[in-house]
Amino acid sequence: MSEEEQQQPKARQTSPLPGVSRASTSMAAAESIAPVAGSGGRATPEMKRSAVRSLIQRYFHQLQSGCGNENCTNANCASSGKVAPMTPNEVAARALQLFSQDAQLCESTPDTLASSSRSHLGLTADCASGSHNSPQLDVDMLSPNDSSSSSSSSSTSTITSASTTTTTSTHSNTAPQDATVSTSSPLPFLELIAVGSLLQTKLSTPATETTASNADSSGSGACTPTRPAVEFLDAVTVERMYEECRSSGSYDLLHHAITDVFSRVDRLGKSFCRAPETEQSSPSSKVQALLAKSPCALNKEELRTLEGEHDKDEDSTQALDQASSSSSRTEVNTSSRLSGEVDEDDPMEQSEAKESSDEDALTSDTLVDFSGLRRVNRLLMRSPNRSISEKLMTSVIQLAESIRYMGAADWEQENVLHCLVICFDIATNTSNSVMDMEYLDEVLPKLCKATSVLPVRTQARLACIWAKHCADQLQTLVASCQQQITLQVLLDEDSVRENESIISLTKVLKIVFYANILASELECPSCLVSLPQSAESATDEDADAGAAALEDDLFIYSSVTHPHMPKFAEDKLEKLLKVHAGDCRQPLVPLEDFYNEALSDHIHMNQDYLSYKTLAMESEIGSSHTNYFSFMLYAFILMPATKVDALYYDSRMRMYSERYTSLYSIINNFGDGQDGAPRPDLKLTVRREQLINDALIGLELVAMSNPKDLKKQLVVEFVGEQGIDEGGVSKEFFQLIVEEIFNPAFGMFVQQEETNNMWFNAMPFENGAQFTLIGIIIGLAIYNNVILAVNFPMVVYRKLMGYRGTFNDLNDWSPTLYKSLMDLLKYEGQDMEEVFQQTFKISYSNVFGEMVEHELVPHGGEVAVGQHNKHLFVSLYSDYLLNVNIEQQFKAFRKGFEMVTDESPLKLLFRPEEIEMLVCGSREFNFVELEQSTEYEGGYTEETQIIKDFWSIVHGMPPESKRKLLEFTTGSDRVPVGGLRCLRLLITRHGPDSERLPTSHTCFNVLLLPEYSSKEKLEERLLKAINYSKGFGML
Repeated sequence: MSEEEQQQPKARQTSPLPGVSRASTSMAAAESIAPVAGSGGRATPEMKRSAVRSLIQRYFHQLQSGCGNENCTNANCASSGKVAPMTPNEVAARALQLFSQDAQLCESTPDTLASSSRSHLGLTADCASGSHNSPQLDVDMLSPNDSSSSSSSSSTSTITSASTTTTTSTHSNTAPQDATVSTSSPLPFLELIAVGSLLQTKLSTPATETTASNADSSGSGACTPTRPAVEFLDAVTVERMYEECRSSGSYDLLHHAITDVFSRVDRLGKSFCRAPETEQSSPSSKVQALLAKSPCALNKEELRTLEGEHDKDEDSTQALDQASSSSSRTEVNTSSRLSGEVDEDDPMEQSEAKESSDEDALTSDTLVDFSGLRRVNRLLMRSPNRSISEKLMTSVIQLAESIRYMGAADWEQENVLHCLVICFDIATNTSNSVMDMEYLDEVLPKLCKATSVLPVRTQARLACIWAKHCADQLQTLVASCQQQITLQVLLDEDSVRENESIISLTKVLKIVFYANILASELECPSCLVSLPQSAESATDEDADAGAAALEDDLFIYSSVTHPHMPKFAEDKLEKLLKVHAGDCRQPLVPLEDFYNEALSDHIHMNQDYLSYKTLAMESEIGSSHTNYFSFMLYAFILMPATKVDALYYDSRMRMYSERYTSLYSIINNFGDGQDGAPRPDLKLTVRREQLINDALIGLELVAMSNPKDLKKQLVVEFVGEQGIDEGGVSKEFFQLIVEEIFNPAFGMFVQQEETNNMWFNAMPFENGAQFTLIGIIIGLAIYNNVILAVNFPMVVYRKLMGYRGTFNDLNDWSPTLYKSLMDLLKYEGQDMEEVFQQTFKISYSNVFGEMVEHELVPHGGEVAVGQHNKHLFVSLYSDYLLNVNIEQQFKAFRKGFEMVTDESPLKLLFRPEEIEMLVCGSREFNFVELEQSTEYEGGYTEETQIIKDFWSIVHGMPPESKRKLLEFTTGSDRVPVGGLRCLRLLITRHGPDSERLPTSHTCFNVLLLPEYSSKEKLEERLLKAINYSKGFGML
């Protein structure tokens, strides 16, 4: 050990930031760099931020991947075995905590830490030897707990940027004492960052083809001469280069090739291509693939292939590829597609085929050789020579930046897409090694920024390619993007909505979201009914029904003139891909994995909603250039509770708008002698004994006279009671009216014994107007943020969102029937007619218990179900039960629902599963969360004895009593979306010990609790209050 190395530990000083270590350097280097810096070595806030980020990432990698030392004893290192399993979000939060505590970083990975720091500072270990007398810069990256510096007597430092490579110094193996000048004033770590950054900006020498020799090869002499440019690479070439470099001990050749190819779009776009014989399958192989498919109807493109028409255009080839790739899907998906077996010349299919031929097809074909690329990825990223992976990272970052600032015409070129597919595939094929994690941290955000600016069609192509060729990597890509978003949120909690990295990562997650849907089992064709189709269907039905049917419809409303989705909010990617999230029953990656809790918690939804409204206004005036971004347009990433907040802000804004409009009208008409001035709210006065009649009559008058009044704030008044509705009275109103409406004795709904769900009565006692009013009530509950005790099967919420019920929905509607039909579909014997003895004539029981028969096709009783038509039978059977049999009732019900919710972003934000949660509340009934979120007033605290007794009693209650307590304190026994932790209960002292019962303000979730003298008395008074509470009064 040299004299200087022995003195380095003494030279260490206090770190300027928690977890930031000092770095040793020579006085000569400091003196030579100071004139270049020109700022006294002071670091800018951006540099400090970069240093902090670097250390947090080092903690993150230590927690997730470890230091590689099998004997590690650091409790905060994965290699020690003492780190509990954590999700990426939890690891990021723990890393931030360790940074704030200046926790220990392992000493056993100096090379890892040095390379990590060099990637942030723009320093590499690729050292070029020379005969210059330039000053030397020795950099020793130490952990905060290091007691020794790690330095190499044979290393050379090189300061690099995307466009420059400048050798600063070298020293001989034979004379290390001449290479370093001792100093007692080490350059602070942050100053070194500033110097490195300024040197990069000052150097103007263009990038050369010269690559510095590897640090491991000692004895290098002069700089490597300029080599000819490498135009492209493939897996075999890279593997051969690697073996040659490893044998020679110098990796200059591989460095040169990586820099030449991976930093340029034109060269990487020609690299890693499949061999010609694997690019397209021969016509004979296509025929074999079709014949190997499960029995089903062949479309026209498949028939052409069997007939020998192989000179089809690109659209036809794509259709065949999609048909072949779908052969491995389950029987359920196959059965849902076979409803078109009867007529191959379906006009709908002809229309869709014509539409697809009119525009450029979205092909999922790509020339990328994925198997070879992944071999190269494993070879380079797991190489013991760290300079290779560092060179790859630097080159890909330069490539991403060049793509980002290309022209719009260049973005549509195929080689750009080819490059992105290659770079993202490197990111998703990780092994949790340190270099893989560094690639994700440094390169993935850059790639996402480049991808986010691409045209929608190019993004759609990327989604198709990922769905077909990288389906097994989608889970990893989702997790990697979520990890980066969480890290960015923790580093910059106050500027989440303005963070460019978070926005670009979210946009790429959207592409992954649709790739995930495309790679999953889909309803084919889509069961979503578009608004034009609905309008055409409604027109045909009205013409057939005649004037009598029109007279029964008391409410003038059309969903076509009131679309849910604003024009600016239409998802262009979804429209181009012609796929919907509702078409996917079992996604490859669960859609819940796309939620990001950290982002949802820090998003400030009130500000995001303002951005959403600003985008809406700019769209109305025709402005196409805007700097606003709203996460409401990317609702897949938001937690359901955050979406509820967005819906709440929207409904409140509309309520206030209607209120101000009414008040303005009253003021303008004051003194005119006109009666019946509009109210600023929607007031219902009802009697408890005539609740349903009073409510339906009141809503009917409003809906017939002015439907816009339904969007005013609801105010309910019970006749003879003094309660003022601030929310609590409305909750009880909804609860009581739902109990009566869904009572089977009322005759509008029937209860299914198997599932205990409510379903529409196919033979109701009331007309369609009553179902419209019930739909209005459900819509008002959502609009006024009230949770209902409604038990609908999932198919109801899917139909409300515009989907038709299909065979898959029978699983929730009637599990027994679903299983029976599934057994019929799975039966492969040729004696099906004799075994099942089923015809196209079905029978079911009506509300009176009578058996009703229905023929699914003309003369259905004479058509037996066999192997050739079993799928058609199942499709028609399901369609009749879920759609045709209740079509008029549900049409009226949906009309009433949309009269309230037509202008809200309901469809934009929620999936059918989330709509159910919005209406019925969460199923998680955790009173521990309620205790943790409860606040206290009037002298009560968490440590007050009566509060401890209260929660002890509550936790010991049966579930039914807990529901009654929840209803007593909040006005509803349902759990809000997000769980009881989202409920803010306030318990306040209501005087000293007395015989009074506890009381509550349900409008504000306030419980007034006297300070009883004993736990027994508290329990007796509390149970009596929650079991005998009914009605409202004034305290």
